[in-house]
Amino acid sequence: MATPRKAKPERKAKPGRTAKPEPKVRLSRERALAAAVALADREGLGALTMRKLAEELEVEAMSLYHHVANKDAILDGMVDMIFAEIELPRSDITWKAAMRQRGASVRAALNRHPWSISIMESRTSPGPATLRHHDAVIGCCRAAGFTLPMTAHAFSMMDSYIFGFAMQEVNLPFDNGDDLNKLAASMEPLLARGDYPHFMEFVVEHALQPGYAYGDEFDFGLDLILDGLEAASADGRRPDGGRRRVRSPR
Repeated sequence: MATPRKAKPERKAKPGRTAKPEPKVRLSRERALAAAVALADREGLGALTMRKLAEELEVEAMSLYHHVANKDAILDGMVDMIFAEIELPRSDITWKAAMRQRGASVRAALNRHPWSISIMESRTSPGPATLRHHDAVIGCCRAAGFTLPMTAHAFSMMDSYIFGFAMQEVNLPFDNGDDLNKLAASMEPLLARGDYPHFMEFVVEHALQPGYAYGDEFDFGLDLILDGLEAASADGRRPDGGRRRVRSPR
């Protein structure tokens, strides 16, 4: 008769062999700014405080001050991160094509981060991405033969249009055709009285037609501005529009 085998004794875990906790991601300025952008995207810029940001990062609020001086420094860094997302004007295509591409990229960035529209041009301590972007836009205009005054006109006109369009776009009470139909239905009692014939015609004959999208208006407006700037630059128009000041008689 075979003798039963003795069970092997269980091995005891050696001291100090317990599983180590996952190391925390080290706090840095870049990580703090990325968390601030994500928080503003999700809850709006008004929700951003040093305390709330520290909670997002799972650190003590005082730890943030080792990487960013204050909230203004965070806002400056956030704006620079958004500018870093925007494509710089290319030098291997015409200036109009480059500005059209850059305009579309600015609009896309502002749509991704609607909170940034109100502060993109208001910061007084621009970062490297911001300066690089502005330098590239100015350089594109200068390479196209624009004078410095005309470059100033071009930059101002383009950004006034792009930022204004983006602000209007993010604030529209509809995102698609279904939302637009609901909006029109809510106004039906007023429109049915016939007091607003031109608005009614626009809504019914244009805005509610299949395929209409407000965003499609962007390219038309930007091209109109670029064509006008090109014509003005070719004419050698002075900053005052080419008009001479006439002194009033004494």
